[in-house]
Amino acid sequence: MAGTSGTPGTPRVLRAMNDRAALDLLLEHGPLSRTRIGRLTGLSKPTASQLLARLEAAGLVVATGTSAGRPGPNAQLYGVNPAAAHAAGLDVTPRRIRAAVADLTGRTVGAYELPTPDHRPDRPVVGQVTEALDGALQAAGLARGDVRRLVIGTPGAFDPRTGRLRYASHLPGWHSPTILQELAAALPMPVEYENDVNLVAVAEQRLGAARGHRDFVLLWNQEGLGAALVFDGRLHRGWTGGAGEVGFLPVPGAPLMRQVARADSGGYQELAGSQALPALARELGVPDVPSGTYAEEAAALVARAADHADGPHRALLATYATRLATGLASLVSVLDPELVVLGGASLTAGGEVLRALVQAELAQLAASRPRLVLGEVREHPVLRGALESALAATRDEVFDTSR
Repeated sequence: MAGTSGTPGTPRVLRAMNDRAALDLLLEHGPLSRTRIGRLTGLSKPTASQLLARLEAAGLVVATGTSAGRPGPNAQLYGVNPAAAHAAGLDVTPRRIRAAVADLTGRTVGAYELPTPDHRPDRPVVGQVTEALDGALQAAGLARGDVRRLVIGTPGAFDPRTGRLRYASHLPGWHSPTILQELAAALPMPVEYENDVNLVAVAEQRLGAARGHRDFVLLWNQEGLGAALVFDGRLHRGWTGGAGEVGFLPVPGAPLMRQVARADSGGYQELAGSQALPALARELGVPDVPSGTYAEEAAALVARAADHADGPHRALLATYATRLATGLASLVSVLDPELVVLGGASLTAGGEVLRALVQAELAQLAASRPRLVLGEVREHPVLRGALESALAATRDEVFDTSR
């Protein structure tokens, strides 16, 4: 009947639902036989065969070989076609832009890093973004038109009401009121913008320590101290995009800071951020405080302190744990999350020793007691989250066979 092909329960919609279920299973398990797909989806063999033929004709599935080496006769295996679509991600910091392109299965096929140590008028942000993206595309043997979606991660967040970057005054060149329009004009694919710590939470939710959890907080400490909030499986961004900017949080033990937006810092950042650790180490008599950027110093200090059972190193780790738990206590008292993921080099460098200290301190300072775990996505987590976010939207579009 005309006009009914898209209503729920019609054959077209049911086929599309089965197609998506099969494609998701192939992403989760890798190549599967027709029999295995039928068993996992509950479809009969003839229906599973029709499904695979339909997906193969659409270019979404390819034959990948046979099940040689297993008991019984060899069976043809099918997998998601990696080349059916590509997505890209960018991780932007004041010092560099890191770009990557992934195929539809999530495998990174090209990457590039563009140093941006100084902002110069002759090297505008749009040019930097396109240069970094083009570098990753060239490494993948692709063109801009091959990318279905791009997600860009930055410190701070773009205010959805004004389109202007907030909470990141240290990111030069990105504060123009027309920057989003300029990027949209320069790039042929849809572009989304996300806070960098939020993207780490996406990576942990899809690939790491928060898999299977729909309510969690991620505390991140590296170049800056921030958090990501996930409720019912979704990121909570706030009215201006600033949910999770906990570096500005007033906390006991740090002077009350005013004009925090102008200073681009706040009490929790000054108390427990990476830049506070070298000074704290010297105050406690830790010998040979390493030199480098403050994030590198902090990670090295925390790693070394975790290897000592006593003395100034252990005092440093204990004091740091108390400072971290001080801010976390406010977060968990308001949000009551099931899980807290500790991420960023200044936290993960402390390993299980630091995690246990923070867990014990938090139990003393907050009534609710979420479980604390270390982040598991350690290699370029912001970039990985950008790719996962771009891939999720790309798959929703490409896998919809009802169109």
